[in-house]
Amino acid sequence: MTDTTSAQQARRQPRTLAITGGKGGVGKTSVALNLALTLARDGSRVLLMDGDTDLANVSIMLGRYPQRTLADVLAGTSSLADTIMTVDYGLDILPGASGVDQCIDMEAGASLKVLKALSQLEKHYDFVITDTASGLQPTGMHMIAAAELACVVVTPDPASLTDAFSLIKLLVRRGYRRTPSILVNMAQGASQARTVFQRLEGAAQRHLGISLHYLGGIWRDETLRQSVLNQRPVALLPESDPSCRQFRSLSDMLNVRFRQISPKKAGVAAYWYRVSGKRQDHLPRASEPEIAPQTDAQLCQKLVGEISQLIAGSSDASLLRYEAFNEFFALLGRTMDDDAVEILQTGLASLPWENLGDQQRRQFATHLRHLASEVEPGSAEESIASTLPASPSSPVGRQSPEGESRQESRSDDSPPEPFYDRVSFGEQRRLIQALKEQPSDVALDQLLRTLARSGPDRR
Repeated sequence: MTDTTSAQQARRQPRTLAITGGKGGVGKTSVALNLALTLARDGSRVLLMDGDTDLANVSIMLGRYPQRTLADVLAGTSSLADTIMTVDYGLDILPGASGVDQCIDMEAGASLKVLKALSQLEKHYDFVITDTASGLQPTGMHMIAAAELACVVVTPDPASLTDAFSLIKLLVRRGYRRTPSILVNMAQGASQARTVFQRLEGAAQRHLGISLHYLGGIWRDETLRQSVLNQRPVALLPESDPSCRQFRSLSDMLNVRFRQISPKKAGVAAYWYRVSGKRQDHLPRASEPEIAPQTDAQLCQKLVGEISQLIAGSSDASLLRYEAFNEFFALLGRTMDDDAVEILQTGLASLPWENLGDQQRRQFATHLRHLASEVEPGSAEESIASTLPASPSSPVGRQSPEGESRQESRSDDSPPEPFYDRVSFGEQRRLIQALKEQPSDVALDQLLRTLARSGPDRR
């Protein structure tokens, strides 16, 4: 009798999946919707929770616009049952699911009522799929922690891999113990999908010490692109359609993966109940996902947050930002190894360069090329010499072969743009201070050579 009861309870507990991505534009919502429709088409009871924090993307892809969202339930103006939107194949969609994080700040009675209703609701389903917000927002991190399986959607785009790695790294540092599954979207074929996965897993094994799970790939085709524009998912096409068959294969792979991992004892609502602090014997921080963050990582995140708030609220934000990042780079430079290179590459790749003007981008590109010559082995002395000012006895064009080639390659009507070489001489204020303190009988070129050789870290 006991075994039968336990089996019935286990069957009432749905399998939970969070579909996420390190950045927007990877097709995460399309994957979530088509996968949910495919599972529902096969006869499973499926609840798709639209966890986007800004727009009801799932509903928009179906050409439907919800009249109510979870925010109305939290405000007490609608019931949870009235919020559910049923679409093709009996798939149920809960719009505005990201609002569940408001339960953290609600009064105990109000939040308990909503979470109890959500707990009762999810027991009616075989699968609960959450389309999380992209990026590293706290709400999205909570949604990943609440599910028993996380599917990270990536594309062959290097920026997508960089952002996905950042997401996985943050999960690991906060104590995430489960193995993330990787789905490669918009691939040209099985070979490219596997290659993309292997690149990401190689970085995870090398820098994080973890392995990833390959869930599969979705090939790029015109039908998928048109389905988004026409607001008609490919899962609604005949089963013989190649695009539709891709998601049937994905649903089969998902079921295989779920059989390989143990089901969670509690659902999504139970997780949010614990996070909201109603159980005093296990009270996590409201601002962080309840996944046992490591002490050092938690402290580091807190300090970074405090610095961010300090800079944002300062009347002299530019100077504070300059000072803060100079210190960060000095700290990074103490140990120049593979991790330092990875941090620099990840940081540069994630910056929104498109926000800069054309002139700023050209100037920065020039600086990066100069920096590359400094990094290149064996070229440091020539690069330093090429930055020194011209003197009557030593014209710039004769300082080094590199400097000579630069001079010869420039036309008279296109003079080079002047810029301050922070790589060689460090902060400008240090140079100004050195000029003030230097005896007048010391030549300027000798002073600059001394500063360049001492490096920017010299105090």
